[in-house]
Amino acid sequence: MGILGFLLLGLIAGAIAKLILPGRQGGGWVITLVLGVVGAILGGLIGGALFGTGIEGFFDLSTWLLAIGGAIIVLLIYGAVTKNRTRA
Repeated sequence: MGILGFLLLGLIAGAIAKLILPGRQGGGWVITLVLGVVGAILGGLIGGALFGTGIEGFFDLSTWLLAIGGAIIVLLIYGAVTKNRTRA
């Protein structure tokens, strides 16, 4: 998968993860893109370690499930880290 495909995958996976998680998550589309790409990488690493599969093809169901799952994990961590921050 090329870099543009990976960025698109990250953006969509991050958006889907934001829709799945309850509550209000901060950040615009740039934060969604970054969290989605990091989540896709994390999902690929977890999938490779646990299931012997990774993020290989853009249209593979396992790729999307791993990317969305990783994005959910990253979004939960991001929410826990930024939860108590207040804007000055």
